[in-house]
Amino acid sequence: MKKDLPAFGLSRKAQRTVPQAINYLLQVAIDHEDMISLAAGMVDEQTLPAPMLRRLSDKLLDDEHVGRKALQYGSTEGLLGLREALLEHVCGLEGMTAEQLSLSAANVVVSSGSQQILYILTDVLVDPGDVVITEWPSYFVYTGGLRSLGAEVHAIDMDADGMRVDRLAEVLADYRRSGQLHRVKMIYTCDYCQNPTGITLSGPRRRELLEVVRAYSTDRRICLVEDAAYRELMVEGDPPPSIKSGDTDNTLVALVQSFSKSFSPGMRAGYAVLPDDLVAPVLDQKGNHDFGSSNLIQNLLAELMASGEYPRHVAMLRRLYRAKRDAMLAALAEHLGDFEPEATAWTRPRGGLYVWLTLPERIDTGKSGELFAAALSAGVLYVPGEFCFGPDPRRQAPRNCMRLTFGTVPADAIDEGVRRLAGAIRQVAGRRQGVKAL
Repeated sequence: MKKDLPAFGLSRKAQRTVPQAINYLLQVAIDHEDMISLAAGMVDEQTLPAPMLRRLSDKLLDDEHVGRKALQYGSTEGLLGLREALLEHVCGLEGMTAEQLSLSAANVVVSSGSQQILYILTDVLVDPGDVVITEWPSYFVYTGGLRSLGAEVHAIDMDADGMRVDRLAEVLADYRRSGQLHRVKMIYTCDYCQNPTGITLSGPRRRELLEVVRAYSTDRRICLVEDAAYRELMVEGDPPPSIKSGDTDNTLVALVQSFSKSFSPGMRAGYAVLPDDLVAPVLDQKGNHDFGSSNLIQNLLAELMASGEYPRHVAMLRRLYRAKRDAMLAALAEHLGDFEPEATAWTRPRGGLYVWLTLPERIDTGKSGELFAAALSAGVLYVPGEFCFGPDPRRQAPRNCMRLTFGTVPADAIDEGVRRLAGAIRQVAGRRQGVKAL
């Protein structure tokens, strides 16, 4: 029998860390086999490239010497051949040379998914009480990490063109006037098909954002973290150039990309393109984390990039996700198009995996609200919007929004999932108005 002992003395960091909401939502979906989950931001399982990886693995491991090297420890910064291929890939997306961007392979760091590099970047720049500026709403897994690290979140409103850069400039001016600008260490934006809204930062806003960050990087540089996880999943129009492409002296922008959405989340592979003087601090911290990401996975990715199969795979994903996005937009129009149109709206993403739905303010979409329970009863799951607003102490998260995903849902279930959701919304709205649900 265990002795009656006092609790462990958890660190302040551990005490600041709260469970990620997505873990609860995933468990709900697992526990209910008939549930249509419009919540989990996972990729379409049928697209996962098992046959391709089998071929790449066979080729890599067929040579015993090469295979054993791939199974050994690698370097903290990542496999040189892969980093060179990633730099070439990024330059190809920009239509620019490495020289024009003031980059070399030494600026590329391979990580165990983009979440790891986002966390490490924040860890090397931010002390408890420092300020990180994000969008409102923002990627909630990252803002959860900010809470854990003790950062103070200052959220900036968005519109159809992305972060309100005019409002950002006002906020930075306020920090300067109060003598607190030194506390602002980072600005974070998920600027292509944003998680959670699906909004893409417009071309003009990208240039304005970089100009504002440069203007306020006076006594101390502010790092602009560009999370481009969904960049390669844009399906409508030409993707705007990255913010990084305007940072031609490579001094302000840390570009973060991932293979999780464009190839395979199970490989846990991401990478960052960093300013020169951030490389060593990031690698020092990464060395404390893992000595370097999986060497075997990196060798497989190097084979993938050399094979020419990666762009063909991405092109297939774009075709599939465009059809699924269109199916969700059509289902929303059919099932909610006539529902209080003056107060009901949804985004039309140019790609990615997400649609942001806003309902009349009287309808509470929160986890503890009536609609969430009604949706579960109807067999459909969504991400309550309240989870997607970072812990900005100045603001209260709205409770009439939700994130919907079409990524992992089978194409033939999207309409049914939205139909169930719309039914739950109408049912709750009818009760709130004291009338029979439609």
